[in-house]
Amino acid sequence: MKVTPTRIADVLIIEPIVFPDERGCFFESWNEREFESAGCKAQFVQDNHSRSSRGVLRGLHYQLQRPQGKLVRVVRGRVFDVAVDLRKSSPTFGRWVGVELSEHNRFLLWIPVGFAHGFIVLSADADFLYKATDYYAPEYEHCLIWNDPAIGIEWPHGLEPTLSAKDRAGVLLHDAEVFT
Repeated sequence: MKVTPTRIADVLIIEPIVFPDERGCFFESWNEREFESAGCKAQFVQDNHSRSSRGVLRGLHYQLQRPQGKLVRVVRGRVFDVAVDLRKSSPTFGRWVGVELSEHNRFLLWIPVGFAHGFIVLSADADFLYKATDYYAPEYEHCLIWNDPAIGIEWPHGLEPTLSAKDRAGVLLHDAEVFT
């Protein structure tokens, strides 16, 4: 696999080696030994599958207690995936990274503990999968507002996001509880 650091070094783009033939293809989407040697040391406890329609924006979510590292990918469709550094002690605090993930590029994105995460669907619909290092705990979930000007995420143009009530109620970074 090819591992590419993003402009926030702890967030990694992982490009698996794909073995195509006349029947289709094969690739490893998770191999603990390989990922660990690439700097992605994680023990996953939960797999999640989200299906969303074009323009659905989910996020920017994080859990302060029971924080989750996430390994994310798209198996059908295309999304623009975003991680925001919420580690107050980090030199990249408040900065974001965005990567297009699709069924065609097969990229995975490693988002370590300490980040808010979200995505917007670019295709007609998308199936988004992610592994998490801790269990979902709604009582500890927080949400940043997707369009906070202090963060300045450059979401793809031409899409009016469809948001859940929870995501519409997200807070500004200035008002958010963050990691130390």
